[in-house]
Amino acid sequence: MRNNDKPRVVVIGGGTGMPVLLRGLKNLPVELTALVTVADDGGSTGRLRNEMAMPAPGDIRNVIAALSDAEPMLLELFQHRFAAGNGLSGHSMGNLLLAAMTSITGDFYIGIKEISRVLNVKGKIYPISNENMSLHAEMADGSIISGESKIPLANKRIKHVFLSPQPVQPFPNALKAIENADLVVIAPGSLYTSILSNLIIPQVDQALHDTNGKVVYVCNVMTQAGETTGYTASDHVQAICNHIGEKAVDSIIVHNEPINKNVRDVYAEENAEPVVYDTDRLLEMGLQIIEGDIINHSKTTLRHDTHKIAKLLYSIME
Repeated sequence: MRNNDKPRVVVIGGGTGMPVLLRGLKNLPVELTALVTVADDGGSTGRLRNEMAMPAPGDIRNVIAALSDAEPMLLELFQHRFAAGNGLSGHSMGNLLLAAMTSITGDFYIGIKEISRVLNVKGKIYPISNENMSLHAEMADGSIISGESKIPLANKRIKHVFLSPQPVQPFPNALKAIENADLVVIAPGSLYTSILSNLIIPQVDQALHDTNGKVVYVCNVMTQAGETTGYTASDHVQAICNHIGEKAVDSIIVHNEPINKNVRDVYAEENAEPVVYDTDRLLEMGLQIIEGDIINHSKTTLRHDTHKIAKLLYSIME
C-alpha cells in the first residue's frame, strides 16, 4: 500500500450479496471500486437487454443504490418497481434511467457515471464488461443451459459456465482496478451466475493472478439450490479455481457461529443448508482462513452483516 494514501479496495460480484458488503465499506477510509456483473437476463433487466441490446442494468442499479448518499426519497424513487397491469409492469425506475442514459450518451458506462454523479455515489462503479453478453452453463450430464436466470432452474449439477458472443471484451478500467488494488474482495452471492460470470471475462483471471493485492473470497453462508447444492466451502473455492486457475484466491472468510434452527428450517424448504467449512481441505489448498460471526441474526433470512464484514475486511489491511 502507498504511504499516506487510502487503501484501494475492489469488490467483484453482483446479486444481493455485493450491495451488503459495499454499504459497510463505503463508510470506511478506503478508495472503493465495485466491478459488477452484466450477465443477468431476468425480469425488467432481461426485457431492457432484449429491446435495447445493452448490458444488464439490474445489478449495477443495486450497487448504485448501495453506494449512494442521496436523499432517502430519491433512492426510493430510483429503486421503485412499477406494479403489474400496465406497460411499465415489473420495470424498475433505476433500470429505466440507466437505459435512458445509455441511449442519450451512446455508452453504458458513461450512463452509469452520470447517474452515479446525480445520486452522489461514493467510490467508482465499473461494469465488468461494457458489452451485451449471455451466460451459459454446461451441466454434469452434458446438457447446455442458456441464460443466467434459467441456469439454477435446471436443478442439475453445473460443470462450468461460459459466455457468448466470444470474445467478450473486459472493461479496461476494471482490469486496472484489480491490478492496482491493495485488497480484492470476491463478494458472496450466486456462485456461478453472479460471481463466476465476472471472473470468466477474458483477462480478469490474469489480473487476479497478477495483482499485488490480497484476493479474499467471502464464502456464502448457505448453499443455493440449482447452483451449489451440497457444496462445502472448499467446493466453492474449487469451482473458482476450475474456471480461472489455482492460487488466484489467497484467503477465505467464513461464518463460524451456529445458525438458528428456525432459520435453517426456512432455508430447508428451499433445499438450502448451511455451508460446511472443511478446514483441512481449505488449508491443503493453501488458503488463509479468516473466521468470525459475520451474519445479521434475523429470525427468517440470512444476510452478511454489513458492518461486521466491513470491519473484518478492513482489519485484513491494517
